[in-house]
Amino acid sequence: MTSRHFSPLRRTVCAAALAFALPAAMAWTDKPVHMLVPAPAGGTMDVVARILADQLSAEIGQPVLVENKPGAGGAIAVQAMLAAPLDGNTIMMTASNILTEIPHVMKTAFDPLKDVKPVTAIARSSMVMVGAPNVPAKDVKGVVAWVKANPGKVSFASYSAGTSSQYAGAILNQKAGLDMQHVPFAGSPPGLVQVMGGQIPLMFDGMVTSKKMIEAGKIQAFGVAAKKRSPHLPNVPTMAEQGYPEIDFGNWVGIIVASGVPSAMVQKINVAVDKAAAHPKIKDRLLGAGFDLGGDETSEQMVQSLRAEFERNAAIVKSFDIKLNQ
Repeated sequence: MTSRHFSPLRRTVCAAALAFALPAAMAWTDKPVHMLVPAPAGGTMDVVARILADQLSAEIGQPVLVENKPGAGGAIAVQAMLAAPLDGNTIMMTASNILTEIPHVMKTAFDPLKDVKPVTAIARSSMVMVGAPNVPAKDVKGVVAWVKANPGKVSFASYSAGTSSQYAGAILNQKAGLDMQHVPFAGSPPGLVQVMGGQIPLMFDGMVTSKKMIEAGKIQAFGVAAKKRSPHLPNVPTMAEQGYPEIDFGNWVGIIVASGVPSAMVQKINVAVDKAAAHPKIKDRLLGAGFDLGGDETSEQMVQSLRAEFERNAAIVKSFDIKLNQ
């Protein structure tokens, strides 16, 4: 037997050693990773975090511990991340609106453009204009005509004051010459309950929370607030197709770190998280929940898009004089 031939036992041992070494090659740390979530257990961000954490742990060969730190518009979780050592062992799963919307209407102890560094977006979500089943319209044109025929009588819900859910309604009011009244709620579910019951006829909501209710016929979908049609609602035209290109809102859910984490380590985290998010079972869970897939931008590209979104929202808040108590 030459040295190029191995016994079955030796081949098995070598394969096992290689399999053991792969996670280590993907890892950026030899310690447990803490994944902070700025929301309570059971919420959308928490669900995404826990789906990802198990797969990420398998990829890097280290435990990934999900820690919920809700409150103060995400600031509590961000502050905890900023206070941790800059060794890459503390990361945060967040929705981008924590960074691009909330700081405009709520005082925060961090600067989202200086203190935070986006790593990767693992999922994205579009916004959709929905309405009660009894709204006598099938598209945005019909909604506008109905609101104009009922001056001072129509309101729209949002999932919180000072968010893109409110921005979209304010822009529609301005562009279409409407007088809809804004009614904010503490999250999508309570607002959607009012829409389903017909107490509040209209709402701009995230695809993730509205999708199942649209499919069940509990609410109507009038327009998708995105550049292109959503694969989740392929028959629903975009707001741009219906004459309102300014109403283009969505967000991403992904990983951020403190800005002081070295760029080389950020790149390693980016690669590992993207690999975990690309696993078929993760992709299926995200798509089934109403998300579109992310992971197609580098950290540097995300920094640029984050700044652009932040500045756009700042201009909207100033233009419409939007405050948290509206």
